[in-house]
Amino acid sequence: MEQLFDRTLGEWLEYWASTTPDREYIVYSDRNLRFTWKQFNKRVDDLAKGLMAIGIQKGCHVGIWATNVPDWLTFLYATSKIGAVLVTVNTSYKQSELEFLCRDSDMHTLCIIDGTWDCDYVEMTYAMLPELKICQRAHLRSERFPCMRNVVYIGHEKHRGMYNTAELLLLGKNIDDADLIAAKNDINCHDVVNMQYTSGTTGFPKGVMLSHHNIANNGYLTGKNMKFTSSDKLCVCVPLFHCFGVVLATMNCLTHGATQVMVEKFDPLVVLASIHKERCTALYGVPTMFIAELSHPMFNLFDMSSLRTGIMAGALCPVELMRTVSDKMFMTITSVYGLTETSPGMTQTTVDDSFDLRCTTVGRDYPFTEVRVINPETGKECKAGEQGEMCCRGYNIMTGYYKNPAATSEIIDKDGFLHSGDLGIKDEQGYYRITGRIKDMIIRGGENIYPREIEEFLYQIPEISDVQVAGIPSEKYGEEVGAFIILKENATLAAEDVQDFCRGKIARHKIPKHVFFVTSFPLTGSGKIQKFKLKDIGLALLEQTER
Repeated sequence: MEQLFDRTLGEWLEYWASTTPDREYIVYSDRNLRFTWKQFNKRVDDLAKGLMAIGIQKGCHVGIWATNVPDWLTFLYATSKIGAVLVTVNTSYKQSELEFLCRDSDMHTLCIIDGTWDCDYVEMTYAMLPELKICQRAHLRSERFPCMRNVVYIGHEKHRGMYNTAELLLLGKNIDDADLIAAKNDINCHDVVNMQYTSGTTGFPKGVMLSHHNIANNGYLTGKNMKFTSSDKLCVCVPLFHCFGVVLATMNCLTHGATQVMVEKFDPLVVLASIHKERCTALYGVPTMFIAELSHPMFNLFDMSSLRTGIMAGALCPVELMRTVSDKMFMTITSVYGLTETSPGMTQTTVDDSFDLRCTTVGRDYPFTEVRVINPETGKECKAGEQGEMCCRGYNIMTGYYKNPAATSEIIDKDGFLHSGDLGIKDEQGYYRITGRIKDMIIRGGENIYPREIEEFLYQIPEISDVQVAGIPSEKYGEEVGAFIILKENATLAAEDVQDFCRGKIARHKIPKHVFFVTSFPLTGSGKIQKFKLKDIGLALLEQTER
């Protein structure tokens, strides 16, 4: 029988460190770096004491701005053991976004790497905190960021005004084990352990506060739906700063004693090589990741037969892609639906569901959650087959938006249901289908048009690899339908071809007035499409054609 656990993340880690001490927990196959549960738990304790030595205590907000580097997870568990809150920072953030998050979150300590290919995190941090270059470590004071006390460089390199990981481990030797034990004993599973900022698909980010209880149990139940055991090895190529990585992947492995085979930055070749070398049994990704792996010219050189299951999520999952993944990667793919505010899983398909259900639905409610489809106008629950807003209550609901009770009360109603803003339908068997977003809705001359419906229809055109639909401003109708299309390799298609395909098959007002052929979509760092930016891209493209 399923159950919810009251363990903190640290207690989960220590459970496996004592139960299966010599089993591998974290593996970086491309650099042959390996930690057993016992080894990793020791490093976490050492780092936790180092964090205590620089003044981090219960309730402090510690930011991590890094790709999936080896010590990312060390910082996650070290902060969790002393009651601090790990604030994940999107690796794609630029200067203004970084400064907004640091200020809004009242960040005490920021932990960074060098950066990514187009961002220098060290220079951006100095631009935000010029005081680092003139003050001694532990004496940082910033007028613009009054809560900030430390910056930590994750690695061995030394930067003026910053600690590095090696120095923290040394400083930790000055902290008694008894002090660390006291810190551990002062926390419980309902304390906030992680704060993630909403991805910005619909506007300004908000800090989502998640507890040990929220994320550990969501990870555990996700794994149960895929029949995870301690014998599984999950290839983690999705970013850890997002719920997909830190909850659906990391918390799944943590609560089942499974191995995480890590990929620092998504590279389809490294993913394929890691699966082959480590005999991974599971793989996660958004659709574009699976497409990149399957289309890699060296795909056939690697053995995928060890794969058993995984998750494809984050965007509409085309049926043909899921079929190809099943045939060529030997995986029973599941889908998870939810949002950061629900830790993130609300519904999931299982490995026991039929292929059709796994392709066309997002499954049924997670155990211990209550999902309802609610009419946005009447507030009443919809009957089976009726479209409404996806709402949820249960153990997985966030503790709230940080310093934003007004926004929290807007999304969580008086009965405890969190309103997702997504439209869906529940069938007679209890399976859900997502049909669109309320805010994505296009209103053309008084007619409500849901982009998801048109996207699924356009996927029937063989030449189309990916498509997104958004409203384009119109003086006559208020909005017109715009289709943004990525073609398959070597395929050709004209706007008129798309419109001709639609005629007689969907209502006239739903036929795209504007068809744009693009090579990519605007994405958040976690791979979600920022629909609100498509309107501006469409207007710019229209302006170019009119010149």
